[in-house]
Amino acid sequence: MEKIFDGKVAIVTGGSFGIGRAAALAFADRGAKVVVADWLENQEDNVNDLIKSSGGEAIFVKCDVSNSDDVQNMIDKTISTFGRIDYAFNNAGVEGHNAITHACSEENWDKTISVNLKGVWLCMKFEIPHMLNNKKGVIINCASIAGLNGFAGLPAYTVSKHGVVGLTKTAALEYAKLGIRVNAICPGVIHTAMIDRVTGKDKEVEKKYIQMEPIGRMGNPEEVAEAVVWLCSEAASFITGIAMPVDGAYSAV
Repeated sequence: MEKIFDGKVAIVTGGSFGIGRAAALAFADRGAKVVVADWLENQEDNVNDLIKSSGGEAIFVKCDVSNSDDVQNMIDKTISTFGRIDYAFNNAGVEGHNAITHACSEENWDKTISVNLKGVWLCMKFEIPHMLNNKKGVIINCASIAGLNGFAGLPAYTVSKHGVVGLTKTAALEYAKLGIRVNAICPGVIHTAMIDRVTGKDKEVEKKYIQMEPIGRMGNPEEVAEAVVWLCSEAASFITGIAMPVDGAYSAV
């Protein structure tokens, strides 16, 4: 793998599992030093250990992205350890509980919005000043196909992901002339632990989710990770302010 990010530093929130884990490994494979931030460290399949065993550099920072003190600590540890921030994949999120709009609980609404939307904003709030100091940086925010479409039964999640898309576009405009590119990715049905929680690993339920995808299968976390690292690369240097579907043509229907 070509070390196109050699000497660079990448933060990945929600980096212990699923899409975040795959992105952390993809950044490391390309030479980046990686800060894996999550509220829980994966002890069974530790991404930091995998990166280090391959000759890379990584640290884990425990972080609840909805808590400003935790996010500030994540940034402080990144700077104290590696001295800079070049890339940030603001990926941490929760699916919330399935309920139609009038049945959605206030607790579910508040938690989902707090993690998925406020969390992305807080990460950007603390990441951007360091990128401004470097006069360069790339931020990728994780939205969803639910940020581009309505989803019955997931009002809080859908609103949070629409908000991520709007926040991404706003920040892209604000920092376009200041060297910072800001984009969002919108994954479709990706086979992760989150999907397993939604389906309960019920094969019949899984079939219904697969049928949503014109490509005829769920995506893999690694496929989303490849989109993330490409958007961070110089190959995407003229791309900012987009919400990029990685969804097997779901949004083309």
